[in-house]
Amino acid sequence: MSEVRLKKGKEKAVRQLHPWIFSGAVEQIKGKPQNGEIVEVKDHSGAFLARGFFNDQSRVAVRLLEWNEDVMIDESWWRMRVRRAVSARKDLLASAETNTCRLIFSEADFLPGLIVDRYADYLSVQILTSGIEKVKDIIVSELVSLLKVKGVFDRSDASARAHDGMEASFGTLYGEQPPEFVEVVENGLKYHINIAEGQKSGFFCDQRENRRIVAGYAQDKKVLDCFSYSGGFTLNALKSGASEVVSVDSSALAIETLKQNIELNGFGTKKHVAVQSDVNKYLRTLKEEQQKFDVIVLDPPKYAPSRSSLDKASRAYKDLNRMAMGLLNSGGLLATFSCSGAVDISHFKQILAWAALDAGREIQYIYQFCQPEDHPVRSSFPEGEYLKGLFCRIV
Repeated sequence: MSEVRLKKGKEKAVRQLHPWIFSGAVEQIKGKPQNGEIVEVKDHSGAFLARGFFNDQSRVAVRLLEWNEDVMIDESWWRMRVRRAVSARKDLLASAETNTCRLIFSEADFLPGLIVDRYADYLSVQILTSGIEKVKDIIVSELVSLLKVKGVFDRSDASARAHDGMEASFGTLYGEQPPEFVEVVENGLKYHINIAEGQKSGFFCDQRENRRIVAGYAQDKKVLDCFSYSGGFTLNALKSGASEVVSVDSSALAIETLKQNIELNGFGTKKHVAVQSDVNKYLRTLKEEQQKFDVIVLDPPKYAPSRSSLDKASRAYKDLNRMAMGLLNSGGLLATFSCSGAVDISHFKQILAWAALDAGREIQYIYQFCQPEDHPVRSSFPEGEYLKGLFCRIV
């Protein structure tokens, strides 16, 4: 087995069970490991630290998997990790109200670069690292044996694969290719999910609990759902008795899917308006029309993919929230989110405070949103905490 030896003083994070070793921490490589190959990591003096898979194309030179020197990483090890991840979701998998969730969440489930989402009888898989690519047949085999699904679809077209020197991968890995729309249930609501062409893996199940919480305040309220995608917040609000919901998204496919989901749940169109538009542009239009709302949801895409883009992202978040605050009635509620890992909750609160000052409004934070149980955060890997949000009363 090839060996990666670290520079003096660079072993601390490894001993604290952080799963990443950056290329700058590497002093010497013994052997000629291929990308995705398992290597042993040792400290400056040659003492064993951990095992993980190597990649010379990535800033993260080694992604660590195992810290026990007596445990070898073989086929049974990979199968064990998949079983443990699925077992941790057993309560969700048994739910009668929800049949979609995240089954494997990358580093959080000790499988760096592997994302697996369940959509009823189908699985959507993203393989973003060369180490997982090498063992994907084992992983798919174990998933199929555990879950008896109709098909497993590869959505590894993410740009993240380029960081590991891999090309995109797309198509059926097992069983049937999913139909154009798969019907799933979340919080008792039906959705048509486009696994092959939808955003990310097909659906954003990380907002499941947050949708339910916001809907609890929607009865008899006029709601604006921005970046609505396939209508998660919209459908939950309508189910809870909202008087009117306006849904906005720039994607024609998202709006079409949302309309299907409205019909699928029997809500009709009397209380709902779907708008295909750039959200910022539409918010300015609403201001010109002097429209007002009781509840506004802001669930934008990732504005800060890295810390280098943090300043630009902060301005974008501030402007977006400032415009939304100006559209709320006094006492109205703003549910606002960031899925940018580089933006922590303290910084997000500061952004909202700046937005409130610019909008001439005062805000009260009444609830802090987070990721659900199928998106856990390892204590040794705080980077896995990406989704945060605040429920604010605007006064």
